[in-house]
Amino acid sequence: MDIEEDIRSLQLESADDNNGVVNPEDGKPGEVENSDKMDEDPKQEVQAQAAEAEPKVKDKEIPPVQEEEEEEPETTKRHLNVVFIGHVDAGKSTTGGQILFLSGQVDERTIQKYEKEAKDKSRESWYMAYIMDTNEEERVKGKTVEVGRAHFETETTRFTILDAPGHKSYVPNMISGASQADIGVLVISARKGEFETGYERGGQTREHVQLAKTLGVSKLLVVVNKMDEPTVQWSKERYDEIESKMVPFLKQSGYNVKKDVLFLPISGLVGANMKTRVDKSVCPWWNGPCLFEALDAIEVPLRDPKGPFRMPIIDKFKDMGTVVMGKVESGSVREGDSMLVMPNKDHVKVVAIFIDEDRVKRAGPGENLRIRLSGVEDEDILAGFVLSSVAKPIPAVTEFVAQLVILELLDNAIFTAGYKAVLHIHSVVEECEIVELIQQIDTKTKKPLKKKILFVKNGAVVVCRVQVNNSICIEKFSDFPQLGRFTLRTEGKTVAVGKVTGL
Repeated sequence: MDIEEDIRSLQLESADDNNGVVNPEDGKPGEVENSDKMDEDPKQEVQAQAAEAEPKVKDKEIPPVQEEEEEEPETTKRHLNVVFIGHVDAGKSTTGGQILFLSGQVDERTIQKYEKEAKDKSRESWYMAYIMDTNEEERVKGKTVEVGRAHFETETTRFTILDAPGHKSYVPNMISGASQADIGVLVISARKGEFETGYERGGQTREHVQLAKTLGVSKLLVVVNKMDEPTVQWSKERYDEIESKMVPFLKQSGYNVKKDVLFLPISGLVGANMKTRVDKSVCPWWNGPCLFEALDAIEVPLRDPKGPFRMPIIDKFKDMGTVVMGKVESGSVREGDSMLVMPNKDHVKVVAIFIDEDRVKRAGPGENLRIRLSGVEDEDILAGFVLSSVAKPIPAVTEFVAQLVILELLDNAIFTAGYKAVLHIHSVVEECEIVELIQQIDTKTKKPLKKKILFVKNGAVVVCRVQVNNSICIEKFSDFPQLGRFTLRTEGKTVAVGKVTGL
């Protein structure tokens, strides 16, 4: 009997909790008591990590000044976003899946289930990719479409993996993935013929590298995958050949190869050289780090937690109020803050902040957040809007001056005033038109050329005035690199990359 009574009482308790959570008035502004109830709600407490539970109790009594020192221990592990980029079938999802498996995020049983599922589709080598590619379409075709997200931790760092699609029709999705990332892992297939197709003109390896650089992925790990393949068999010659072809191209894309790029061989399918260094019996010539060590050793870009708040919105949905998603590029946010949604200047209040699934009181730069807002409807928000501080809102403009590098124009196009393209800048995608070419810059001396120009060709660097139809939120590159660099694409190809120099 006792057991049944226990169960009954538990059910009653959980029913109480639910009433607390689904209370429709929680979302309304001004009802502060309610949102406090939510904080003390036991269910909410359980979800939060133990580390956060202590500050929560404490900060009821402490004056707000000391709160900051109290809450620091939570975020001891630094947080990095890693985007996996590269050509179709280079093994991005498989590598991502293997990382999650090795860091203990996926258990054996799930893997066995995926193995069986992959066998049924007669695609046995894809089972690791199923960890990242969750929807049916992606599994049947073996192609990633959306940007997959997953989390894992090493001893010093929390990582968010963004698994970007490699297929060229999904480059816009890849752009939204890379614009959130701090580090890129460029996956290259060592298999004969596969590296070559990815690398040649029109291959995704090249386009992804160029995009990654402009989107602000400052550090790159170039991972030579499929080293266990029968045509490769951990051959040093093949590895060196790939490295020697990639280095000049990475330099041309603007990477400092000595400082910001690291090459390493792995096998995503069998997990060699990922968590532990590869065995000398398998690969006698490799003395460098394994993937986890390399990720751990990367220096994090510094961001200013005290700067003006900026969070480009990637996505929004309705959930007891309006919830927006994005990555904080600068500044910090706390529950109860007043913010502006630009360019519409909607005044909003921050009701709740979530990192992954955990509710937190505050969050700093570099975190991927979901923020519940009151004071705005979800239909009034579009991807590309920016949540920004009231004191220093982000500028909203319809025209700006930019410095562009022309990569490759379509076959017979010339780049002149009146050129139309699609502008990708942080999470904004807008049609734009070049209204005026101001001056061309000499690529060797970096100084402007004297003569007036009417058009430019591939490889030119040019300062021009760009106009968009709707007002967009951007910053000068010198103030906020993440919100001031962009790419121009036409007909599914990246034509130019650039940075905003004047608003």
